[in-house]
Amino acid sequence: MKKLHLLLLCLAIFTTVNAQDVDRSKFIKDSLDLYINKALTDWRVPGAAVAIVKDGKIILMKGYGIKELGLPGKVDANTLFMIGSNTKAFTATALAMLQAEKKLSLDEKVTKYIPEFKLENKAAGEMATVKDLLSHRLGFRTFQGDFTFYNTNLSRHEVIERLGRLKATYPFRTTWGYTNAAFLTAGEIIPRVTGKPWEVFLKESIFAPLGMSNTLALTADMPKALNRTVPHTLVNGRLTAIPYCNIDGLAPAGSISSSASDMSKWAMALLDNGKVGGKQVIPAAAIAATRQPQDYVGSVEHLSGETGFQLYGLGWFLQNYKGRRLVMHDGGVSGYVSSVTLVPEEKLGIVILTNTDKNGLFEAMRWDILDAMFKNKNYHTNDTELKYDKLNNTQFRAIDKKMRDSTLLNLKPELSTGKYTGKYVNDFYGSLEITQGEKNNELEIRFEHHPKMFANLQPLGGNRFYVTFSDPVLGKAIFPFTVKDGKVTGVRVKVADFVEYGAYDFRKVEK
Repeated sequence: MKKLHLLLLCLAIFTTVNAQDVDRSKFIKDSLDLYINKALTDWRVPGAAVAIVKDGKIILMKGYGIKELGLPGKVDANTLFMIGSNTKAFTATALAMLQAEKKLSLDEKVTKYIPEFKLENKAAGEMATVKDLLSHRLGFRTFQGDFTFYNTNLSRHEVIERLGRLKATYPFRTTWGYTNAAFLTAGEIIPRVTGKPWEVFLKESIFAPLGMSNTLALTADMPKALNRTVPHTLVNGRLTAIPYCNIDGLAPAGSISSSASDMSKWAMALLDNGKVGGKQVIPAAAIAATRQPQDYVGSVEHLSGETGFQLYGLGWFLQNYKGRRLVMHDGGVSGYVSSVTLVPEEKLGIVILTNTDKNGLFEAMRWDILDAMFKNKNYHTNDTELKYDKLNNTQFRAIDKKMRDSTLLNLKPELSTGKYTGKYVNDFYGSLEITQGEKNNELEIRFEHHPKMFANLQPLGGNRFYVTFSDPVLGKAIFPFTVKDGKVTGVRVKVADFVEYGAYDFRKVEK
């Protein structure tokens, strides 16, 4: 669903790298295992699974590393990983299949299928089509609203209703902005048309016919699976296992869990125009519909110096590389990041799954494998990405250390801590409650729609507090309180960019 620091975009790297003329034709066969095993150590990735398909055959399908840090269980080709936003291609394909069967039209207005659908911009809500939902062009900023929607207790119906209250950042259809709640809305058209829930329709119409027997549609089912990985993230610089997120309220945007084996079947079917063993499982017209460019995302620059544009189809990013058209997407949810890349003219597919959300390997490996398959020069994408990641981590740790050191000074807030306690409300999110913390001068926040999560606040002096969330995926932040005439009137809440870029202003309503 999410990418690591906007993982949904290809990284634009502007540093010159000394490329070497290297024959990489044997890289996949002779060197990839060594490359991956070393990279797992370098990136601190517990486990990964990789599948490469070419011309209807499996070139590589293998698991690497372990399912959970500190335990011996090894990843294999059937081990499950959450795939995050790589779910979106399944949702878009399912809707395109229904269009091919003339059960709906992607160009029809959303209100034809979900009459109660609204947007804060009334005219936009009335005009929005299914394609608008599937191509992120409603006018929202990337990830806008996701703190409210991600890993919360809101139902799918409540997410759609609340999306209608979110004020768009841009005019309708003018600016691309990645909107998970829009994909949830699109997915909820499926039960309106078929009478079957999104997850049942996918299982019956895609998973089962393709032989994806281990794939799970809902995150709630992942902890019950026998052969599964565990999610990991970095907590104070240490790799740590974390709980599974539950994003079934956003299911069509990012809830699927799958394996290298099952995802290879998905890739091969898409590369063969929807055929499996000569049988047409997915209409070719449906696959073609998802690959038609709908919106401009931005420009890209590769290590080779090659530049181009990134476009978005329906559930897929589209771009050219070395004269080939790439159909691709990345995915990230708590503890996982993944990538799927298709090169239709080469009948080449690459699937990379990892069980930590703090790595760039899943993306760098894609480009290194593509360079090998295309017999390009060796641009050492993984080495370059790793260097930048280490630099960014060093800078982040320095900033975090400065904040933590400040809390050790026992700086007193401007007002007594009791003045900051009470109920606060944001018209879009809902409410939060601030209470006295366990230690002197510390506070604790509980959020209405994140009942399993809390945040600890330590004073930094004045009306600023250093915040640590119990869910490490939400990161660390500084919350400033607003004070007027000696009274606290509000607080600004900010979570990690992995979840949402913008901040939320809550006003105080009760002591």
